[in-house]
Amino acid sequence: MRGERLITTFDFTTVPERHGHDALAVDAIGRRDGMAPGAPMPGFDAIPMWVADMNFATAPSITRAIARRLEHPMFGYFEPTDQYFDAIIDWQARRNDVKGLRPEHIGYENGVLGGLVSALRAFAAPGESILVHSPTYIGFTHAIEGTGYRIEHSPLKRDADGVWRMDYEDMDRRLKAGNIHVAVFCSPHNPTGRVWEREEIERAMEVYRANECVVISDEIWSDLILDAHHHIPTQSVSEDARNRTIALYAPSKTFNLAGLIGSYHIVYDRYLRDRLESSGARTGYNHMNVLSMHALIGAYSEDGEAWLDELLKVLSHNLRTGFEYFDAIKGVELARPQGTYMLFLDCSGWCRTHGLTMDELLRQGWDVGVAWQDGRPFGGSHTVRMNFALPLTRVEEALKRLDEHVFVS
Repeated sequence: MRGERLITTFDFTTVPERHGHDALAVDAIGRRDGMAPGAPMPGFDAIPMWVADMNFATAPSITRAIARRLEHPMFGYFEPTDQYFDAIIDWQARRNDVKGLRPEHIGYENGVLGGLVSALRAFAAPGESILVHSPTYIGFTHAIEGTGYRIEHSPLKRDADGVWRMDYEDMDRRLKAGNIHVAVFCSPHNPTGRVWEREEIERAMEVYRANECVVISDEIWSDLILDAHHHIPTQSVSEDARNRTIALYAPSKTFNLAGLIGSYHIVYDRYLRDRLESSGARTGYNHMNVLSMHALIGAYSEDGEAWLDELLKVLSHNLRTGFEYFDAIKGVELARPQGTYMLFLDCSGWCRTHGLTMDELLRQGWDVGVAWQDGRPFGGSHTVRMNFALPLTRVEEALKRLDEHVFVS
């Protein structure tokens, strides 16, 4: 796989210059504020593989849409346009086969985590427990605990083939024992990259139904599905799932727009929707940026979709390259990637065999410019999360450095 090159219409090969352009992924490296472990040793430049944004320029259709809006020099109060709602409805129909979605089912959220917090405040009292699968996206941890709730983890388990699976009996037991009525569901799952199959979602939703749970489904990664896998919207698996789920989406991961801020919810049930929107409105912060609205319209256009289809080929190639490298290392375990652009590594065996602490292993990578992410805040004692959304030449250079300086037998 390494050495093979894809031919694409859009540019996924240029290494972007991000220094000085408001990019946390590179500007935080070397700072002494706890954001990153530090600068690499002399002779090695930093390859950003930690923060979950892409090191590709966004789709040209997005910059064109923003440029058109910038031609008009007024940026006062506004309301979302019909074009905004139509773009979401058409995108969900084309990409996820969603039927019956109407503008009243769609609402703006100032980020997926902002929508999560609004939903928690609407349906749970401070101090109550929220069921979440582990490994757990660190943003969930900060948002849930930071607003006064407790997390009840239901661990995912890897089967004999290394595939991450939900433990439905464990979920049910924890919901009943803790009298829990709100659950956060991550689909596709971050950080494991698992793309759930319809039967799995159906079984999970039956557990939530039996325990009268409101389900907050984070589907921000739903466009980044690899190879033959397919995203199944949580709300699509049954009528009950449709009416007990708050689904959160955004173009930000798909098109690298996190700095513009702009997500949206899909909620079909009027009671859930009224409570959620009332909670969001009380904070006074949940207002759309006019440029993020036009960015979404550009992203969800036919040209944006063509760019995404090529991106998925690039990500699939990059992740297969990474998987094949790490899968051959004795003492490193990982699942075959299905979605997202991250790999989640368990390096327990390597550290044990070579007498390394996790801090020492991480430092070895950072020293040679492989800016990977400490996975322990997500789960596990010796885990790493790595971002493969960057030009293949940089992926190959990172793996070469790990091969020569870190994973040396």
